[in-house]
Amino acid sequence: MIDEIRLQVYLARCGVASRRASENLILNGRVSVDGKIVTELGTKVSGKEKICLDGKQIFPEAEKRYILLNKPEGYVCSLADEKDRPIAASLLKDTYTERLYNIGRLDMLSGGAILFTNDGDFSAKVEHPSSEIEKEYEVITVFEYPDEVLQKFLRGVRIEGVFYKALSAERIAKNKMRIVLIEGKNREIRRVLKFFNIKIKKLTRVRIGCVRLSDLPSGKHRPLTSEEIKGLLG
Repeated sequence: MIDEIRLQVYLARCGVASRRASENLILNGRVSVDGKIVTELGTKVSGKEKICLDGKQIFPEAEKRYILLNKPEGYVCSLADEKDRPIAASLLKDTYTERLYNIGRLDMLSGGAILFTNDGDFSAKVEHPSSEIEKEYEVITVFEYPDEVLQKFLRGVRIEGVFYKALSAERIAKNKMRIVLIEGKNREIRRVLKFFNIKIKKLTRVRIGCVRLSDLPSGKHRPLTSEEIKGLLG
């Protein structure tokens, strides 16, 4: 008997997108199985079917890739952008022919570390909340900020019904701070600092778990080491 897997898992293994993003591709009617459009997330496949995305047949990636990119400000983390803004994944195309997608996101105005892969299982494990992977940010503010902002972020602050809490928060200069998050809600640091009327000049993610940005130039990328891959998987 052939083992069957969910269609979104198959898409992720083909390097099309993460499992979560693959679910949206299915719901939007962009995936077909043996010529029939499928929109049910519970659909299972064996891999022997003809599975297509936007009419083009897709196959599981043979070689798995694990990449760290130093995303420049102004680039978006998505497969496509209706506003025609530059896409972070485009910075990898000159080096890699595989379909690579970002693990998690980094908002357009922020720069720094973002991971790319074509390994759906790896992406699912790293993105899952139970992994509790730390994400470290350095923030430069327009003006000097009061210490109480960091203290309140550490204790936790509720904004419009959403609770935000940093794992650590410390001052490293009069207008610079280091913030470490685990859950990392959408635009969390920007929302919290805006709540305290603090303007951000520059926000950079410098670490994801054991993977450090170090001296990787903006717009450049490198493969993860085997130690880094193992470290992210715990």
